[in-house]
Amino acid sequence: MEYVTRIVIIGGGPGGYEAALVAAQLGAEVTVVDCDGLGGASVLTDCVPSKTLIATAEVMTNFDSSYEELGIRVEDTTHDPDDPARVVGVDLGKVNRRVKRLALAQSHDITASVTRAGVRVMRGRGRLEPGQATDGSRRITVTAADGSQEELTADAVLVATGGHPREIPDALPDGERILNWTQVYDLEELPEELIVVGSGVTGAEFAGAYQALGSQVTLVSSRDRVLPGEDPDAAAVLEDVFRRRGMNVMSRSRAASAKRVPGSYQGPSSPKAGKEGRVGDRVEVTLQDGRTITGSHCLVAVGAVPNTADMGLEEAGVVLKESGHIRTDKVSRTSAPGVYAAGDCTGVFALASVAAMQGRIAMYHFLGDAVAPLNLKAVSANVFTDPEIATVGYSQADVDNGKIDARVVKLPLLRNPRAKMQGIRDGFVKLFCRPGTGIVVGGVVVAPRASELIHPISIAVDNNLTVEQIANAFTVYPSLTGSIAEVARQLHTRKTAE
Repeated sequence: MEYVTRIVIIGGGPGGYEAALVAAQLGAEVTVVDCDGLGGASVLTDCVPSKTLIATAEVMTNFDSSYEELGIRVEDTTHDPDDPARVVGVDLGKVNRRVKRLALAQSHDITASVTRAGVRVMRGRGRLEPGQATDGSRRITVTAADGSQEELTADAVLVATGGHPREIPDALPDGERILNWTQVYDLEELPEELIVVGSGVTGAEFAGAYQALGSQVTLVSSRDRVLPGEDPDAAAVLEDVFRRRGMNVMSRSRAASAKRVPGSYQGPSSPKAGKEGRVGDRVEVTLQDGRTITGSHCLVAVGAVPNTADMGLEEAGVVLKESGHIRTDKVSRTSAPGVYAAGDCTGVFALASVAAMQGRIAMYHFLGDAVAPLNLKAVSANVFTDPEIATVGYSQADVDNGKIDARVVKLPLLRNPRAKMQGIRDGFVKLFCRPGTGIVVGGVVVAPRASELIHPISIAVDNNLTVEQIANAFTVYPSLTGSIAEVARQLHTRKTAE
């Protein structure tokens, strides 16, 4: 009988299901243990749902901000004459039902793809047992929802269990008025006044989306600006857009607690104005300096915690960081032989694309296929705000801190003819290249659909292309990508002058 390598994957998110497909393709016997549904949080409660919600918000923003300039006549007598820009509204219940329907459909598609590949999918929670057998195999105990257990034997184990929302002890979500980002899709009505605690990627995306949908938004940021981990020029553009559209951005303001209180909404267009509200129909957020903010709802978006507790990892020899994340090397190995890890539970880079790559690399490595170590400098990332912020490679911070010597040119989109035609006022393209060689080492795009525009820069970074090669490639006229070529030409000119 031919020997078959047994692979057990704990967690069915991007890191898990992509690894399963690779392992099955390479001839392994694969079992995926998952408790929520394939696709994980990325598909069911995070990336896919949030970007679906944002897609609706984007349509509304684009229309509101440009219909008059583009000459579109709106014959509508139902909108508020005091707010002429708001000529369309949103049925949030319908939007959220679509969000959940699409997320579930995506999960079903992934499950069908994985099972067609011959992978066994088990519903339950996996626990790694201590020790290894003499043949190097490991045991995994799977506990189903009904309490029944099954023991699996694996030649290699991949842990891809993701994470869950971090909580503030005195601002615990109740799923009704105080929410985390997994609970917002149960809302049937648009929050009148939404307080978003946390100005990282998740907080900024939801703040911008709900503002576009029609909520009055207050964004509470503990740092001096929104998106503190992103390009400072890009963050400045977004914060300016947020404020210009009416968002109350509170910088250097750390939330200490949130609680439900009685009250009434005093907004000028609310039917509740001047009437006593029901007990608990308001939320009061207290800041660490003693100030308070009130709203109808509060969304807490202060990061994520890895799902690594009560899995027997440390007992099995897996070293965890102080944060609870699993320590891995560049081919996804943990400190325990035969145990790999991928995705948000590793804390490497909280992106679905990185999780998937980590999972694939793990299987390639264990099963003896050709593999290249994970290269984070080739990773492209995107913040799905309006405008979007896309990045790849080395950053402005790397240049400013002396981590890399690079030349930088930034070109505002205001000079781009296609941007003028579409009424795009905010955004830019920025490229980083090495002095002397002109090799492109990074880039930033702030624009509508920046997630699409970053790809040519990603190709350049991944393949060590020069600014000359980008500048000499044809671009469509008029197009936003023309600005990428123009920035490259300016860098080439500067390089030549030096």
